[in-house]
Amino acid sequence: MTQRGRRSSRLSGDERQEAILVTAERLLQQRTLEEISIEDLATGAGISRPSFYFYYSSKDDVLLALLDRVISEVQVRVAGLPREFGPDPAAAWRRSIAVFVDVFAAHRAVSAAAIAARLRNPEVHELWSASMQTWVGYAHDAIVAERARGSAPQGMDARDLAVALNLMNERVLSAAFNGETPAVDEEHVLDILTGIWVRSIYN
Repeated sequence: MTQRGRRSSRLSGDERQEAILVTAERLLQQRTLEEISIEDLATGAGISRPSFYFYYSSKDDVLLALLDRVISEVQVRVAGLPREFGPDPAAAWRRSIAVFVDVFAAHRAVSAAAIAARLRNPEVHELWSASMQTWVGYAHDAIVAERARGSAPQGMDARDLAVALNLMNERVLSAAFNGETPAVDEEHVLDILTGIWVRSIYN
């Protein structure tokens, strides 16, 4: 008699693909992308090396898939941020910057790999730029809104200011989360970034 309700121990295609991504992000916490082999990814995912190529063409292809996930998370979380800051703009900026910090921290290994790979891989560069543009667009709109309601003074071009502040975030967080020297202490990074943003926007 055939038993029913017992789940097969064999992974489905989607599960194998997911296993590769989980393995890649875990290994990136220990090694650079260059130090990780296709064999490492396949073994960690519980599949053969030939099977790996059914899902991804290269290690960079895996990195692109991981980065695409991070960007999707960024877009969802930025969409939920306030566009009008009310009576306590410093607290509102802190909450917004905290999202940037949280996403960067949660995926620090992917971020570090993407920052390194974007100089040699146009697709990684394009995806990383798309992520940064999401943050820049949000910051620009918020700065313009704060100026329109009279909370922040008119000053330098709002987009240029948003670009500069977000590039600062990227560099400061990259150094803090990847053990570079010099670097801001992880425990203080949100306070430092928020202080610089508020002083830059509100003089």
